Amino acid sequence: MRVMTFSQTTPERWRDFTIRQAVNDDCAAVRELVFGVLREHGLEPDGNTTDADLYDIEAGYRDGWFVVAEGEDGAIIGSAGIYRLDEQTCELRKMYLAPAARGCGLGKHLLELSLKAARELGFRRVTLETASALQDAIRLYTRYGFRPFTPEHLAARADCAYFLGLEEEFNTETQRHGGAEKNT
Repeated sequence: MRVMTFSQTTPERWRDFTIRQAVNDDCAAVRELVFGVLREHGLEPDGNTTDADLYDIEAGYRDGWFVVAEGEDGAIIGSAGIYRLDEQTCELRKMYLAPAARGCGLGKHLLELSLKAARELGFRRVTLETASALQDAIRLYTRYGFRPFTPEHLAARADCAYFLGLEEEFNTETQRHGGAEKNT
């Protein structure tokens, strides 16, 4: 499993959070997080198909990347994974945040780290499947340049899919400064 260090990229405002590579000892806590968020939005977890990767994270993401965000108390409050579909395409999976971890920019940070990891792993395209009930997540994805597409197959609980070409990746600095490049 590829190990990445994030201390140099973690903004000061998240000093109370630790983002680290997930290991199989995290599986139960990640399932609790993911399944809880799904149920919060009226969606059902499926440990036999869509969520089977959460029973062996190390094997499921051996050609990809999976991280967890921990709070000060060691509780897992966020997750994000990059799953290899083929040589050029990966899928953003299991990007979830506990309610207490939302609204502070941690989701944006996890997305940015995920896109960076996808690029470093050599992928040129990122896809994701989601449910329209997850409106905050969809707004985040579209702000980063993800566009809707129709895949050959969708997971049972998903009703929409998005993709991002990494060569066309959204410039977050441009977005943060109202469309104008910041000169420093």
